[in-house]
Amino acid sequence: MTGPSYRFRLERVRALRERAEDVAKQAYASAMQDRIRSELALEEAALRVARARNAQLDVTAQPTTANELLARQAYLERSELAHRASQDDLGRHDHALEQRRTELTEAAREREALERLKEHRRVEHQREQARIETLALDEIAINGFRRSAAA
Repeated sequence: MTGPSYRFRLERVRALRERAEDVAKQAYASAMQDRIRSELALEEAALRVARARNAQLDVTAQPTTANELLARQAYLERSELAHRASQDDLGRHDHALEQRRTELTEAAREREALERLKEHRRVEHQREQARIETLALDEIAINGFRRSAAA
């Protein structure tokens, strides 16, 4: 004897929270990719600065014009400026990544809370169905006993 099957009344809300968690996962993955790209750009900028400094040192060993020295110095300054901008950009991406991690954690927590509620209610439903089934079987047994006692 089976009763009505269990239906979680908040299933739509649970599904929405699950989708929100998936969206948060995608946003986190995207932020992680952006951070990795930013980190690579920072490394490239650091290499350009190192090359510009080496070139600046190398040129001083040879006779050069003042214009060439000024041009190399301007390139070095632009490279250093680009390096600082890359550092700032990496900091922004780190901050964005941390925000996405927090959002993902919160979305997962909300979904898990509904999952636990769903499981708790499913167990309650099974207990209630078992209780009802036991009552029905007891009633059948009592009726069978009465019939056999009356005969």
